Amino acid sequence: MNPRTTIATIVIILLALWAGTFHNQLSARHISTIRTALNPFLEWYYVALVAFLLFFMVWLGIGRFKNVRLGGDDERPEFTFFSWVAMLFAAGTGVGILFWAVAQPILQFQENPFIGSGMSPEAATVAMRLTYFHWGLNGWAIFAFVALSMAYFSFRHNLPLTVRSALYPFFGERVRGPLGDIVDTLAVFGTIFGIATTLGLGVQQMNSGLQQVFGLDASVRLQLSITAIIMAIATASVVSGVRRGVRILSEMNFWLSIAMVSFILLFGPTQYLIGLILESTGDYLQNILAMTFHTNVTRGDQWQAQWTVFFWGWWIAWSPFVGMFIARISRGRTFREFVAGVLLVPTLITIVWIGLFGGTALHHEQFGAGGIVAAVEQDIASALFVTIEAMNLGVFSTMASMAMVLLICTYLITSANAGTLVINTILSGGDTEPPTAHRILWGAVLALLTSVLLVAGGLETLQSTVIAAALPFSLIIVLMIGGLLRALNHERFAARKGLRTEAPREPWIDLDDAGQKSTWRRTSARSLRKRRLSRERLPSHAHKTESGEEKTM
Repeated sequence: MNPRTTIATIVIILLALWAGTFHNQLSARHISTIRTALNPFLEWYYVALVAFLLFFMVWLGIGRFKNVRLGGDDERPEFTFFSWVAMLFAAGTGVGILFWAVAQPILQFQENPFIGSGMSPEAATVAMRLTYFHWGLNGWAIFAFVALSMAYFSFRHNLPLTVRSALYPFFGERVRGPLGDIVDTLAVFGTIFGIATTLGLGVQQMNSGLQQVFGLDASVRLQLSITAIIMAIATASVVSGVRRGVRILSEMNFWLSIAMVSFILLFGPTQYLIGLILESTGDYLQNILAMTFHTNVTRGDQWQAQWTVFFWGWWIAWSPFVGMFIARISRGRTFREFVAGVLLVPTLITIVWIGLFGGTALHHEQFGAGGIVAAVEQDIASALFVTIEAMNLGVFSTMASMAMVLLICTYLITSANAGTLVINTILSGGDTEPPTAHRILWGAVLALLTSVLLVAGGLETLQSTVIAAALPFSLIIVLMIGGLLRALNHERFAARKGLRTEAPREPWIDLDDAGQKSTWRRTSARSLRKRRLSRERLPSHAHKTESGEEKTM
């Protein structure tokens, strides 16, 4: 393990545990104060950053670099497409959409700045549009960029699978020293608090489900017990590795998710749900550009800070964790395959999931007996289970609620074990198979931190924590954008029959190595007669030309 990064991370976690355990109310107030002070800045900064990342990823997927492969030119994907999608979705937003699939549409249905009055048919469509926006293409663009950057530098240029590697074009070998340690520490910081926040939300929702099904009281003690059990199972899973524990659990909850979607579609208001999904999806696609650049600057309400700032902060805080995990399972895929898979497939699944569960709640509130709005206002974590109970299917509702409790549990486990693996990978300098003892240690640390956040406060404290944790890493993302652009500027064209395998160049340029090495160049224009080339070389990467000869790039 990298001693400097590990020690710095442990110190930060110990301080957080100490503050949350002995000064929990004071900590909650300070976190809330920090969030309030940052909101005016984040309302436009996060909007600009996320908008750029969305367009940047689309360009990478369809532009001149679409055939560049995350690995050797002849390398093939490590996992099948189904396993790949199941793992990236389970580790990405599985827990989040379980919590918000009903709660967010119901809350937006009551009030949002884009409607005249709440609780109307128009408000239902807008509520679905806003929920899709916060869980759709924009958020997945953040995950996709961080994942592609790490995978590109690691698998194509043989650098360690860590965040610091994405800054190699700027700083060269200095990324292996203290500068790189700071970058990785910020990545671990955002990862740990992002995972702990999501685990806290999931545990609260699971507690509500157990209360609904088995009549257990909602209490912090029960939530701490749930946290301990989940983290124990997650740690055992991550010890077994990605190919066994993580993959099997991801595929299991993927199939269970399909079963629950089928249940809602068959036993819910089917015609209404299909129509609402189609209409709200069209509304989302029609308004995505305006929503992407919306900063709420002309309004005086707190909607932007409470929703968009929180969700963009949540995605950014999770991006080193999910990004590294997606990178780990995406070796061998081209930019085009990667962008299409990471952006489109999870977004489509999310639209269907939220459309069915959120649409069922909206239908019941508008045309049924109602009561879901009141239940959400009382306990936001109970929204999903109240909706299932409102379907009034007797024993089938009870069975569905039990299945949802199990699904939440499996998603929490997959998120926790993937997060534990990522934390260890960063701290071990990119080793994708970190020592077992360290996996167990960091599983216990995540359990402790989640427990402290649950004790310290409710949903607002968790939201404020993730926003504060995301800001430092967002600055690293800005540097990563520049590093990737600088590297791709000298990327040869991907080998494909009938196309060039190298970018065009003048024959008298760089004669000493005849284009044999991948370089970044900065040319001084002081004199046309003297050209000064400064170079920062990446590790060599061997590939085969069309003639079969092995070439070093």
